[in-house]
Amino acid sequence: MTFIDTASLAAFTVILACGQVLFKRVGLSLQGHSGLDGILLVLREPSLYAALAMYGFATLLWIWILSRVTLMQAYPWVSVGVVLVPLLGWFLFGERAAPAYWLGVAFIVAGIGLTQYSAAPPNQSREAPPASVAGPRS
Repeated sequence: MTFIDTASLAAFTVILACGQVLFKRVGLSLQGHSGLDGILLVLREPSLYAALAMYGFATLLWIWILSRVTLMQAYPWVSVGVVLVPLLGWFLFGERAAPAYWLGVAFIVAGIGLTQYSAAPPNQSREAPPASVAGPRS
């Protein structure tokens, strides 16, 4: 993967995490409201539209990323959000997680590192056509 691929994947992950924070902000504004009142309140919340715009942009970025790297290389980056979102939740909203949660996060980070290391064999070109699965022709 090139630097631009890695930077794009990191940006994609941060955008998704920020979108989650904005959705949480919308959810907090909804507390104590229900039914039509709650729906109208959510529809007037600028954070909702910012989060949806971020997700729309992230979707377009994701499609562009997938045109450059394999799904095997790209998809584990989605898991980085499992690290970022709780950190943002702690920092911005005072949410807490149990130590066992952070142990799980450490395993996720190790898994992401392992998948990135093993996803692309060192001497394989992206443009190489896939090997034929059919046997020799008669």
